[in-house]
Amino acid sequence: MLGIIGKKLGMTQIFNAQGQQIPCTVVEARPNPVVQVIGHEFDKPGFAALQLGYGTSRTAREPKKGEKKLPKGHRANTASLGHAKKAGLGAAPRMLRSFRIDDMPTAPEYKAGDTIDISIFAVGEYVKVTGTTKGGGFQGVVKRYGIGGGPNTHGNTKHRRPGSIGAGTDPSRVIKGKKMPGQHGNVRHTQINLRIEKVDTERNLLYIRGSVSGATNGIVMVRKQEQ
Repeated sequence: MLGIIGKKLGMTQIFNAQGQQIPCTVVEARPNPVVQVIGHEFDKPGFAALQLGYGTSRTAREPKKGEKKLPKGHRANTASLGHAKKAGLGAAPRMLRSFRIDDMPTAPEYKAGDTIDISIFAVGEYVKVTGTTKGGGFQGVVKRYGIGGGPNTHGNTKHRRPGSIGAGTDPSRVIKGKKMPGQHGNVRHTQINLRIEKVDTERNLLYIRGSVSGATNGIVMVRKQEQ
């Protein structure tokens, strides 16, 4: 479904006409340029979609006289600049994301160089938001999965260990998907059935009921949802 790329600013609260307090996540979604229109007639992905851009990237350059090396930081390469130039953009977007449109009742008419803003959303509409969850680093099974662990008394020394991870003779291996220590969080997550409570077109702000995945200033994708 059609959507927009934005930045999570944090959470706040608003009050509706009935005086009810509603917790909301505020997403700043400035107009996104349409970088490419992907059609399933001639392109490889096999589905119709709009490729939107977010932000701007600095351009790579040659070192100036006296500079031993370029300053650190992300720089757009020549391919990114050429791709953006086809859409009539002066700079390469910092991020590119595709939004499928072949699952919409009526396909919207957009072409490269157009912009999409938050006016595509309306109060009371339901959306799904995709973001990257906060990372917690390397964690054990108690923190990562909520496993109870072992006893804390009677001479036990394996308080937070996972315990047995499989049988010896049969199947003589660790089953795929076994819950083990590892990276906690920092994964892509989508939440559905989130209601739009307020649309501030002057400041490009969306007020979405409830919380969404990601840290403050994290990039999120807000997409329309079939009713």
